Parts: sequence; structure tokens; C-alpha cells
Amino acid sequence: MPVGRRVAYWRGRRNLSQQVFADRLGKSKSWVDKVERGVRTLDKVSTLQDIAAVLRIDPAVLLGRDARPADAIGGTADVTLIRTALSRYDIPLARPASGRPVLPVDQVAQQVAHAWTTFQHARYPEVAALLPGLLADVERARAADPAGRAALVDAYRVTASLLVKLDVPDLAWLAVDRAIGVAAGDPALVAAAAVQLGQVLRASDQTRVAKSAMLAAAYRIAPPVIEDGVPAELSLCGTLLLQAALAAAAHGDDVAVVDLLDEAAALAAPVGDGQDHHRTGFGPTAVAVARAAAALALGDDRDAVSRHKEFTRRDGWRWLPVEHRAGHLVDVARAHLRTADPVGAGRVLVDTDRIAPAEIRHRPVGRDTLARVVRAPTAPTTLVRLAASLGVG
Repeated sequence: MPVGRRVAYWRGRRNLSQQVFADRLGKSKSWVDKVERGVRTLDKVSTLQDIAAVLRIDPAVLLGRDARPADAIGGTADVTLIRTALSRYDIPLARPASGRPVLPVDQVAQQVAHAWTTFQHARYPEVAALLPGLLADVERARAADPAGRAALVDAYRVTASLLVKLDVPDLAWLAVDRAIGVAAGDPALVAAAAVQLGQVLRASDQTRVAKSAMLAAAYRIAPPVIEDGVPAELSLCGTLLLQAALAAAAHGDDVAVVDLLDEAAALAAPVGDGQDHHRTGFGPTAVAVARAAAALALGDDRDAVSRHKEFTRRDGWRWLPVEHRAGHLVDVARAHLRTADPVGAGRVLVDTDRIAPAEIRHRPVGRDTLARVVRAPTAPTTLVRLAASLGVG
């Protein structure tokens, strides 16, 4: 695209008339018109820099030298490889093993733990690259040693969590179905896998089914008396109740939402913040985040933003996994947009990009939110440049 057309494009994106744009540059409207039509060339670096400053973009964008757009990774080769890995049935069909050695259970368990940690730090492309080989290794390790069952369930769980993030719910459903099947017979493993089942069902708009399934899983593992429950058990039960509450919010059952969140809060109190039993991150602050998420689902954006401002002052907010915080921040940015507050949305997205760049660069909903934010004339320059480099907006 010629430089003049790029200038016209970005001027339109900033909602600037030719006259206002000319005034800010100290030029005439005729000069701007000639530049945009290609009659006048821009051959001075200083002029390009002045134009870029008014348009709040990097000068390189005007020259077409911006970074190659980064794609959301939902349809990339790595996700295709994950699909292939989940589509294999080598073990039950007793197909010949590949040339890879069968690893000890403790070694694959460490690899699965590393994948979870990487996911919780919101490094999604890295996790996507790890999973195809990891799934093959852990499936073969479990076939050789039944003690590998927990590692295999966790491998399927992190796979499902990543795929939900990347908006590939059909494939996530396959992963979580595998997890539930492997976990059968172990109440704790089934409950852990059910957490991702709730995520997948909600992502697939099966909210009523999700609520029913989550309640069944939660009450199956719930201790008869809260005081007698161990933190790991309370965390699983409480997280399942949060999933049920969010499913109820999605279909407008505000009474059930309040009851379920209060029930989860009672379980969170003895667990406390800063815990991550079964990769749940469950605690009082996680319940507070879920209350904001439920408010968003029920359409009460202002209440969600108000709650967000309150609980982000807690120490518990900083102790939540980065992925958890980043996902919530994107939701809050969307709430700001729905309340006609693009400045607030931009501020929240800047925080998101600071702690978890992949949440915006590679997650579809993050990229969509960024595109909507940068359409506002008040969009932060850093986000405008990011949008230009990603090719969104």
C-alpha cells in the first residue's frame, strides 16, 4: 500500500478529518489531500515522524516495515499436531511403538508439571509446541506403568485448558473426555478432570449441562463437614462450584449464582489464598474473581468493574496464576468497552500485555478486544503499535 494511502487509512482510524489532521501537523488541508492521493511524496524522515506522532503509530508502519503479523495460534501447525496426537489410538490398538524410548513415570510427571507451569505463566505458544510429544510420552509411560495415570490425566487437563484458551472447544472436548476416561475410579482425579469439563462445556455453550455436571462432581467429593476437609479436597470442590456458578450465570440464573458462590466462599476460607491444589488456584480471591465474572455474564458490567477494583488491591490477586489474572483482565477490558469507557479498557489491556503478552497476541478473544480498543481516538500508543504489528484493528 502506498504511503499516502496508509496515512489516509490511519487518519480515518483516528476519526480525524483532513482539516483537523492538517491543523495538528501545521499543514494545509490541500497538502494532506495531495499526500493521501499520492500527488505529493513524503521524502523527509522528519515529516514522517511528525505524521506518525499525530496518528500515534510507529513511523515504520507508514513505510510498510511493521513486523510480520502474528496469528492467533488456534489454527497453527502446533494445534494441528495436538489434534493428531489426540486422534491416535496406538496404545489400545497395540500398534507398534515408535522409536522414542518409554520414559519413567516420574520423568513424564515432571514434564507434565512443566507444561502446567508454562501454561499458568500464559506462555501459550510454548505449551502448544510441547504437548504433541508430551502426550505421546505420557500415554506410553502409563501403558507401561499404571502409576502414570495421574500424570496422564493432568496432561489431558492442561491440553484441554490450552485449547479452551485458543477457542478450539471441539478438540478440548476430546482431551477432557480422555481425561475423564483415564480418571474413572479415582474420585480426586475425576473431580480434577471435571474442572476442565466445566470449562469445555461452557465454551461450547452447554451451560445447563455444565451446571448439572459440575454440581454432581462437586458434591461427590465434598467433605461431610467443611472443617474436616483437607485443602486439596476443598479446592477441587470449591472450583467445581465456581464452574457451576459461571454456568448458571451464562443462562441467567442469578439466584443459583449467589448461592453457589457463597457456598464456594465457605470452602475457600479454610484454604486461603496463594494455594494451587490440583492446579486450581482456589482461594478467597479466586471466588472474588468468579463473582466479577458472573456479574459480567449476567450483564452487570459496572458491578464487575467495581469488584475488580476492590480485589486487585489484595495480596491474593498477585498470588493467582498469571493466566488466571490475564484472562480476567481481558474480560474486564470488554466490560469497560460495553460501558463506553475505552480509556479504562485500554488501561486494563496495557496491564494485560505487561504480565501476559500471549493473552493478547495469541488468544483470539484478546486480539478481538485489542482491535476494538484501538478504534478509539484515546487508545494508548503502545496498543496502537501492537495492533499494527499484529495486523488487527
